Amino acid sequence: MNIAIVCYPTFGGSGVLATELGKALADKGHNIHFITYQQPVRLSGFHANIFYHEVRVPTYPLFDFPPYETALASTMVDVITNNNIELLHVHYAIPHAAAAYMAKQILAKEGLYIPVITTLHGTDITLVGRDKTYKPVVTFSMMESDILTAVSKNLKEETYKNFEIDKDIEVIYNFVDVKRFNKKPVDAFKKLIAPNGEKIIVHASNFRKVKRVEDVINTFLLLNEKLPSKLLLLGDGPERPFAESICRDCVAATNIKFLGKQEQMEDILPLADLFLFTSEYESFGLAALEAMAAEVPVISTNAGGLPEINIDGVTGYMTNVGDVEDMCNKALEILKDKATHDIFKANALKQAKRFDIDNIVPQYEKLYERLLVKI
Repeated sequence: MNIAIVCYPTFGGSGVLATELGKALADKGHNIHFITYQQPVRLSGFHANIFYHEVRVPTYPLFDFPPYETALASTMVDVITNNNIELLHVHYAIPHAAAAYMAKQILAKEGLYIPVITTLHGTDITLVGRDKTYKPVVTFSMMESDILTAVSKNLKEETYKNFEIDKDIEVIYNFVDVKRFNKKPVDAFKKLIAPNGEKIIVHASNFRKVKRVEDVINTFLLLNEKLPSKLLLLGDGPERPFAESICRDCVAATNIKFLGKQEQMEDILPLADLFLFTSEYESFGLAALEAMAAEVPVISTNAGGLPEINIDGVTGYMTNVGDVEDMCNKALEILKDKATHDIFKANALKQAKRFDIDNIVPQYEKLYERLLVKI
């Protein structure tokens, strides 16, 4: 199949999933064309049947805000027309679904039909898409997509609750390449971070308010009083300066490291003893799943789609949003002895295998095949 994938090229879950999906499909012999404004962060190295098409947005004094959606639709038309594209898969509704509809109508005038799949990822539905500025367009774009998918049952329910649509939404979970993350940690690296055998706690996110990174820090400060430990904070975003400021003056400042954006998460996560995920809402929680694939137990909030991944008392524990004392106590329960920790580690990996790339990607292939049969 010749497939065009439209996504954000950033470290967010939607861009990571779209890129990894495209790479997996390419490995199975499909031709994949990525359309976005810069090369996706997870797209590195040469792939014979992966192609990247940059969306260029000319700037003119007339425009206070360059019309990205228009440029995106035009690029879609060009790529589809000149590369025999059979279907268009857009990730994240805003603005990709609307641009896809525009491109589809332009192509229809030329006698070319292109089916569109829209995958909903989270804040495109639960936050941004609900804004009255965008809601009518998001609703229309979803209804005009040939197939709608969501990355969790929770997101499917939230979509029906917040939008007036009567279209079926198919749940295809996010996935992880377990083989990629299931590595033995390098002892030398671990000793550099925790020279005295301290427990290594990790958090990874895009540092937005919804991630509640302050709760990660406060949980760690409580834990650090009772158990020698180190905290690694991976990622970057608007809340990072605030998070760094509250760490500078805390008693455990030397035990907290901000590592910024990291592309090779598979080299870092296996070093961890525990993963903290304190979000106010997650449609799925890909970062938590990647940690579990690295055999790392997870302490998370019970928000959104996280209960569909993290099994309370089995792969880790769940707590109410903001309850840092409970998070600390649950962390101590997991880390209290090696036997307990090993059980949680094994359970985390077992659960991650349910979401392995080899189980999920064929679901997308069947979806594509079903759609193309209808043409």
